[in-house]
Amino acid sequence: MSRQETLWAEVVCKASRRRGDAFIYGGKPEKGKRKRKMEKWFVAAKRADFDGWARQFQISPVLARILRNRELTDEGQIERFLHGGLSDCYSPWLLKDMDKAAGLLLQAVEEGVFLRVIGDYDVDGICSAYLLTKGLRCLGARVDTAIPHRIHDGYGLNEHLIREAARDGVGMILTCDNGIAASAQIALAGELGVRVIVTDHHEVPFAEEGGERRDLLPEALAVVDPKRGDCSYPFPGICGGVVAYKLLSALAEKSENCALKEAMEEFLEFAALATVCDVMELKDENRILVKEGLKRMRHTKNLGLKALMEVNGLVPERLNAHHLGFVLGPCLNATGRLDTAGRSLELLMSAAPGEAMQAARELKELNDSRKNLTAQGVEQARQEIERLQLDRDKVMVVFLPQVHESLAGIIAGRLRERYNHPVFLLTRGEEGVKGSGRSVEGYHMYRAMTEVKQYFTKFGGHAMAAGFSMEEKDIEPLRQALNANCTLGEEDFLPKVHIDVPMPLEYADQRLAEELELLEPFGTGNPKPLFAQKDLTFLSGYRMGAGGSFARYRVRTPGGELRQLVFFGDLEQFHFFLEEKYGPGSVEALYRGETALQVSVAYQLGLNTYRGKKELQFVMRHYC
Repeated sequence: MSRQETLWAEVVCKASRRRGDAFIYGGKPEKGKRKRKMEKWFVAAKRADFDGWARQFQISPVLARILRNRELTDEGQIERFLHGGLSDCYSPWLLKDMDKAAGLLLQAVEEGVFLRVIGDYDVDGICSAYLLTKGLRCLGARVDTAIPHRIHDGYGLNEHLIREAARDGVGMILTCDNGIAASAQIALAGELGVRVIVTDHHEVPFAEEGGERRDLLPEALAVVDPKRGDCSYPFPGICGGVVAYKLLSALAEKSENCALKEAMEEFLEFAALATVCDVMELKDENRILVKEGLKRMRHTKNLGLKALMEVNGLVPERLNAHHLGFVLGPCLNATGRLDTAGRSLELLMSAAPGEAMQAARELKELNDSRKNLTAQGVEQARQEIERLQLDRDKVMVVFLPQVHESLAGIIAGRLRERYNHPVFLLTRGEEGVKGSGRSVEGYHMYRAMTEVKQYFTKFGGHAMAAGFSMEEKDIEPLRQALNANCTLGEEDFLPKVHIDVPMPLEYADQRLAEELELLEPFGTGNPKPLFAQKDLTFLSGYRMGAGGSFARYRVRTPGGELRQLVFFGDLEQFHFFLEEKYGPGSVEALYRGETALQVSVAYQLGLNTYRGKKELQFVMRHYC
């Protein structure tokens, strides 16, 4: 067997159990000891002509294998993935009712109808509202914006917003990132003489009749939602901001308005920001939109975005998808959680640098406060779960009455990461109980909620996330019903680690690291490639970061070469793993360089730029 063949054939790690190409490690802890982390490792085994792809696209066989792992199966898909541009995105006219929506809006603008854009209080809703408001103003529309208050209004359209629009003389409401589940509210608008156009991307409510699904669409003038059963849009996994962007693309084409056509360049930045922050899969046209949007955002003219980057210490030229999802996005979200999302919209609409900087500072302060409150909420939830032994449930329903309701979603997400179970986090709102859910692979949260919809006064969402309202008396019946219906098995709750290529560290060089940048932007649906090396010998280490929360290790490969390996994960958990495997004192001995410990790792490869110099960096993500 050649060295290249050995590369593909290498076993990733020794494990306690093996099923096909999956490895499970970990075991039951001894009484009184911390529970050992368990994971399920998968080695991708998809087949293709990797050498042929490598020659055709002038890439390495390693990159060709990674592309196949991203479900790319033919040359056209690969070409689009590596080199696709905006011309490869889909026509907005493929969206059902787009022709109606564009025609009615242009007619309303021409007639001077007072329009109101109603968005949502998360980043997707804020970006959607910004896009549509700015875009309609390019057309000369008389338009304003309303964003629901998370606590006072709740998600999406409600009776209060409809009646307020009627009192203000609004002739037409245009929803964005909401509306698909607001049939009653839209019917009320009709009674009050307010016409409605819906743009949304959430799951469509439905009814089962004779074993067949029937969409329950609201009675609006037009309903633009790629998840409609009768919509033939090729890629329904777009967010509300992209639906809004597509509507503006259609309006620009239909109206031939020069101002709107020029604005579409800037608007692409917000379609990208919304896509990442709403955790859409970076596949197909989503990846193109984010890639192109990031290029423009690095040189943005939007004063609000510029200021937000500055107060967070970001270098615009190095901006990537991680910064959108974990730095800028949370700041925009924080206003909707702890104040009103209108403040984020005002930031994006800022007309003066000083105004933008002041607003950006306030948003960062709010986000810092949100981080502290979130940490407290997660700890309270952990204690409640242990007290009631909720981690024994397949679906965890956690009621924390005192937690700020705006933090329910983010706390649910943290609990999902910790326990790898579907989580519903509930808290007391102004009217009854409100909550958010976060799911795991294999559990379609919205469908599960549809099966027990009698317990909700209002709900909506996706496969992986949802929001809802309900009465407090129904919490326990909901918990029982969700668990009775859940078909997940024991192994479904093990975190899944998908390894692209088993590859010794010796094979990784700067050229490969640079080549991997062709796969950016990374995110949901397009993760940074993960490699694996069996039996690395850890020779020494030292702690890094604030409080020594990270570490760098000197390791020796089975081939005898030395490398540096960094770890930014849960260092306490890693120490527990080492002491369980090698005995008390082994960790401190390692840091003193007095012992050698053998560990198999899953790692990522990248380039770290320090003082203008690029160096190869190996980042340990998993271990066994």
